[in-house]
Amino acid sequence: MSEEEPTPGSVRPGGRTARTRAAVLTATFDELGEGGYGELTMEKIAQRSGVHLATVYRRWGSVERIICELMIDKSADIALPDTGSLRADLLALASGIGGFYAAPRNRRVMEAVVAAAVRQPYAAEMLRDFFRDRRREAAVLVRRAVERGEVPADTDTDAVISALGAPFYYRLLISRGPIDQDLAATTAAAAYEAARAGVFRHPAADAGER
Repeated sequence: MSEEEPTPGSVRPGGRTARTRAAVLTATFDELGEGGYGELTMEKIAQRSGVHLATVYRRWGSVERIICELMIDKSADIALPDTGSLRADLLALASGIGGFYAAPRNRRVMEAVVAAAVRQPYAAEMLRDFFRDRRREAAVLVRRAVERGEVPADTDTDAVISALGAPFYYRLLISRGPIDQDLAATTAAAAYEAARAGVFRHPAADAGER
């Protein structure tokens, strides 16, 4: 096993560092798919990836740091839509989230990060920052809707996106039910209708009207 001689077919553009990162993240994803977080070790990741164990430890330091990086990497697959309609944008985003977590291995990545966050302050901080950043990125959908006059001008964009995402994570982590397109459709519709009705207006705006 050697970082100098990567597994045939695993070489990707970007140099040795990029190849090492890709090999380790792919190996971690595969290991989670087979055994889950409880059975994941640095040794298994190194063996499957073909990267020397010392290199894996030097770069990441722990399993928790690898799975956090893996979650960020995989979540980039969920695209932000721009359809010209908030209703359609929310449905497309919810469908993307639903499709992502419908894949068992993607569910296991999120489950692993949440489990890691209970044990490691680094993972807890990363998880908090990850969701904050994703909400901020997705909030552009609501800002566009404000500009088009679809929702009140004082709509809390973060609250709309939080309402869209929360049912998925409740289903994923609490009720342990299926993540499907029915969930995506009802969640998107609920978030849209609530935003249109002014449910997510900033509290300061409501207080000023009384």
